[in-house]
Amino acid sequence: MGQGLHWKQPTAMAQPPSSRNQPDTASPAVDPQLLKLLVCPLTRSSLRLEGDKLVGTVGGLRYPIRNGIPVLLVDEAELPPGITSLEEFKRRFACEIPL
Repeated sequence: MGQGLHWKQPTAMAQPPSSRNQPDTASPAVDPQLLKLLVCPLTRSSLRLEGDKLVGTVGGLRYPIRNGIPVLLVDEAELPPGITSLEEFKRRFACEIPL
């Protein structure tokens, strides 16, 4: 029975000691190839990177990037200026939201 798979626990050395247990303050880089594949989960429109947000090209919902990971949850998105609720957004862009 000597030859089996052995699980090795990951070590904390993946990050330099100075950055362990600290919030991610670096610019949230999203791989350009990944960005080409990502779409707004509501409008299915492409996304563009603006600072630390991914912004839908239709409607302008702004999705956060946390620790380098895009958070593509409609409930987490920031509404564009002039729109006060997700329901208002859905009404305004109804013809551009797939069923």
